[in-house]
Amino acid sequence: MHISADRESCISGGRCMATTSEVFDQDDEGLVVVRTPVPSPDQEERARKAAYLCPAGVIRITEDPSQG
Repeated sequence: MHISADRESCISGGRCMATTSEVFDQDDEGLVVVRTPVPSPDQEERARKAAYLCPAGVIRITEDPSQG
C-alpha cells in the first residue's frame, strides 16, 4: 500500500489525522501531510478509513508501493 494526498485540494477537515495520526498530520495551514506513505500492515485499515472519511477526497491509496 502507498498513500499520497492532493494538498492543493485539501479543505483542512482533519478527519484523516483524527482517524490515524500515525499516518496523517496537518501543517501550520491545516493541510494534510502524509507522515507514513507506506504504512505498516496494522495501520492499513485505519488509513483506508481515513481516505474514505476525507470530505474532499484528496487521499489516494494504491496497492503497489512502487506506484507512489
